[in-house]
Amino acid sequence: MNIQSLQKINEYVWDIPCEENMNVPGRIFASEKLVQDMDEKVREQIRNVARLPGIQLASIAMPDAHWGYGFPIGGVAAFDPDEDGIISMGGVGFDISCGVRTMKTGLNKEQILPRLPLLAEQLFQRVPAGVGSEGLIKLSPSRIDEMLMGGAAWAVSEGYGIKDDLAYIEERGKVTGAQPEHVSDMAKKRQYREMGTLGSGNHYLEVQVVSEIYDDEAALAMGLRKEDVVLSIHCGSRGLGHQIGTDYLKDLAASLKKYGINIQDRELASAPIYSPEGQRYFGAMNAGINCALANRQIIAHLVREIVMDMYPESRVTMLYDISHNTCKVETHIIQGRKKRLYVHRKGATRAFGPGQPDIPDAYRSIGQPVLIGGTMGTASYILAGTEEGMTTAFGSCCHGAGRALSRTQAKKKWKGRDVLRSLAEQGVLIYAHSYSGVAEEAPDSYKDVSEVVDVSHKANLARKVAKVKPIACIKG
Repeated sequence: MNIQSLQKINEYVWDIPCEENMNVPGRIFASEKLVQDMDEKVREQIRNVARLPGIQLASIAMPDAHWGYGFPIGGVAAFDPDEDGIISMGGVGFDISCGVRTMKTGLNKEQILPRLPLLAEQLFQRVPAGVGSEGLIKLSPSRIDEMLMGGAAWAVSEGYGIKDDLAYIEERGKVTGAQPEHVSDMAKKRQYREMGTLGSGNHYLEVQVVSEIYDDEAALAMGLRKEDVVLSIHCGSRGLGHQIGTDYLKDLAASLKKYGINIQDRELASAPIYSPEGQRYFGAMNAGINCALANRQIIAHLVREIVMDMYPESRVTMLYDISHNTCKVETHIIQGRKKRLYVHRKGATRAFGPGQPDIPDAYRSIGQPVLIGGTMGTASYILAGTEEGMTTAFGSCCHGAGRALSRTQAKKKWKGRDVLRSLAEQGVLIYAHSYSGVAEEAPDSYKDVSEVVDVSHKANLARKVAKVKPIACIKG
């Protein structure tokens, strides 16, 4: 991106001044290098989002931002329904409520290493992953509606996990406002056999070791010590979420003329929040969020069973579960006034600061855990939300490293077998369902996750708590 077109606020904040019908400025949280490495299309998408009705404060991009569908991936925007604010499918994405769940094992690296290959093999065999993967759970139409209403709480009631898990999931495992009746039969049909499955692409199940502690107080509150082993699950709402996105892209596009909404990009198809079309999408999207929460809960149950069976001395407990493709109704202060806003986070993570009532009691004094997925050859990070981030970015942070190369470019540059061999030499076991998928996810096809996280820390969006490195990874 051409930095000459940006206004430098400080080392980690860059503004796109209001111009050409922009209602608010654009704002990019990034280092100079990360800004320069961003595609010019990111700037264009930030500006297009800034033109949408009812947008508040700024059209925001996180340090991992890259070109996406309508909104940039790594985009954040909040809309006021009382100021003709809109809701946009492009501001959520197709993989509704894709997110990360991290669990503690009560084990350290020394304890887990002797049987790690067998553990990885068991996880690979018993947790379904890959394109078109199917789980053991087969849902009837009535039961899928129960799942769409109940989320992770429904999964626990069905015997997947324990009630204590729910306190450590965003929204305590279930969002209100889900309306399964606004989810198409096709979307539901795609999910009948996909519950408890990882899927493909950048989704993963990792065994990780805490390699660094940056904040002793926050790490103590989260129950993390150096050399501890944790488990992380990254996946979303599978075929159901994708179909909801497909269905409502058409539905919202058809409403643009009706409500006189002008957009620069058809991928920003939107409707007024309080319109029938907007409310239908919001109800369907909430159902998609619950689907993802239930899906991760089921996978977590399978993982817990495997680990505790192999390591009787283990105790698998929740650290946190957080999503990064959502639209949530939240209260934020804009120019001294409290407002109820519809906050879109597309490839961006909620990162609420200390004292917020939505944070579990154990973390309320330190801020919400923020789980940042890296690559299978580098590292992931655990951060904590800040008070400053609440005012500058609606309590939001990056969600991962962010792609530097497209999947097509990655497959042209690397071979899956070579990537597996290289990672094995680094001490990372990879179990994957396709060499093509491994090539797409080659670590060097992503930005430097440490630089992305450092910017988030230095911009005070969230502060670093711990670094975790993968020692085994299950891929679709």
